[in-house]
Amino acid sequence: MTKLRVGLLFGGCSGEHEVSLNSAKAIATALTKGQNTDKYELMPIYIQKDGRWQPTDFSQQVLESGNLPSSKLTDDNSDTETTSSLASQSSSNLWQTPPQAAQVDVWFPVLHGPNGEDGTIQGLLKLMQVPFVGSGVLGSAMGMDKIAMKMAFAQAGLPQVKYQAVTRSQIWSNPCVFPKLCDDIEAALEYPCFVKPANLGSSVGIAKVRSRAELETALDNAASYDRRIIVEAGVEARELECAVLGNDVPKASVVGEITFESDFYDYETKYTEGKADLFIPARVSEAIAAQIQEMATQAFLAVDAAGLARVDFFYVEKTGEIFINEINTMPGFTATSMYPMLWKASGIPFDELVDCLIQLALERHSK
Repeated sequence: MTKLRVGLLFGGCSGEHEVSLNSAKAIATALTKGQNTDKYELMPIYIQKDGRWQPTDFSQQVLESGNLPSSKLTDDNSDTETTSSLASQSSSNLWQTPPQAAQVDVWFPVLHGPNGEDGTIQGLLKLMQVPFVGSGVLGSAMGMDKIAMKMAFAQAGLPQVKYQAVTRSQIWSNPCVFPKLCDDIEAALEYPCFVKPANLGSSVGIAKVRSRAELETALDNAASYDRRIIVEAGVEARELECAVLGNDVPKASVVGEITFESDFYDYETKYTEGKADLFIPARVSEAIAAQIQEMATQAFLAVDAAGLARVDFFYVEKTGEIFINEINTMPGFTATSMYPMLWKASGIPFDELVDCLIQLALERHSK
């Protein structure tokens, strides 16, 4: 049986570079265990923060150490020659891919955030005419841009909290225009509300605001991250999540819940151990769980997602209302991340999930 060469693409030009490294380690382990060993040959390709693509042996050492090989090897003089050899093999041209890229049968781009799950890398992989895991250009771009995403959700009839889209040019306009913008936001949305860059993940640049002064500061800060910004109404609600798997006929996992003591689910809360608790399955009625599962698959189809996605919701328990928050087309993928944990609770273990995603990529490419 000929093994499929899986190009595991990780790292990337994003603030979520380190998250990508952790996801890639978990997927690499799954590809080299059990039945996957007989089906797949791992070909890791590391993208540095400056955009340089590295060859497989260099990339393998990054996977194993979590650092660039040079930083690991320079303490040992005996490895100086190895380090130099690896460095000479690395891409000297910023836009050059390593020779091994041409040997890949199917790509697994586990890149989070901008330049990874926003349609950019997907466009490149599509030009290569090779199957790849996850959403295509449209699904990835819409899943990344919160404004475009919300427009697609509205078209699909999915309930959302009130929001207002603004641009950097409006925020950084002349002193006469900016106060009017803040007036319009206050008229449309009550405090507290949330200010978010439209195209960043992992809660980067997000602020909860309770006053005009905080609103002005948060808008200015968000504009430093993105030219498109969204302001959302705050809501007292439980935060529920559902994983989706499939292509044209997706299926939903059991529903999970995230609880935390912090003011909102910010970057520190997401990635600091002990700051948040996960409950799988969520402690909700079967009717609420079924409604969320249905809404999750509707959201998946609304943005033309493929392969995988995690869909997040607000559940207002006192009124029974459910609001869709967002879709993440390349969620965190470690053994303790919500997406694989939801599927594990639904009967699909991690190694099998990785295999399923590769098969879905092949299926979509063949159509």
